Amino acid sequence: MSEVVRLDGIGRTFAGPPPVTALHPCDLVVRQGEYVAVTGPSGSGKSTLLHLLGLLDTPSCGRYLLDGIDTGGLSDRDRSTLRGSRIGFVFQSFHLLPHRTAEENVLLAQVYNRTPWPDRGPAARAALRRVGLGHRLDALPTTLSGGERQRVAVARALVNRPSLLLCDEPTGNLDSAAAAVVLELLTGLHDDGRTLVVITHDPAVAVRAGRVVHIGDGRLAEPAAA
Repeated sequence: MSEVVRLDGIGRTFAGPPPVTALHPCDLVVRQGEYVAVTGPSGSGKSTLLHLLGLLDTPSCGRYLLDGIDTGGLSDRDRSTLRGSRIGFVFQSFHLLPHRTAEENVLLAQVYNRTPWPDRGPAARAALRRVGLGHRLDALPTTLSGGERQRVAVARALVNRPSLLLCDEPTGNLDSAAAAVVLELLTGLHDDGRTLVVITHDPAVAVRAGRVVHIGDGRLAEPAAA
């Protein structure tokens, strides 16, 4: 399997005084089709790692290859283009535009990878059908349940066919029933061959992954195989 993510000695230190090391230099490889959970308590460095993986921040040291592309030397514009075309984000808080329909929220995500206009509508509708919301295309987020809003967010993350689906506490704002639906959806996407990295503090979420990596006090470690 090809490598989607390769971190070589990646670390992040924020300037002081005193300087704060949020992520100590670490290595991580995620291969195509893997489902990886990154676990750890609040303040452990999960958010810092998420921002680095998502090209939302730049490391203080080390090298990050995404689909074999060395991201370190890219301009801000090239990083943004790479992020929009290769990474799909699912956030805890959904981040949907409240006055846009489900279809429009998904459709707008395609602006970032320059999808031709005639192809955007069909792609958005196909993504919403994939998450079981083909009947809610015209619904506004305010009329959707929390679970439905998260599924719209998943559809938005999928529409550009990204190499990496990056999920940040994807069930954190959901009740247990809605969370179970979203977790089944993520499992199905993995079964379809998607590459997932899920950031979570919830053991019930992590157990769904095929591989678990733990982060604590800014140090990334993978438990030894039994």
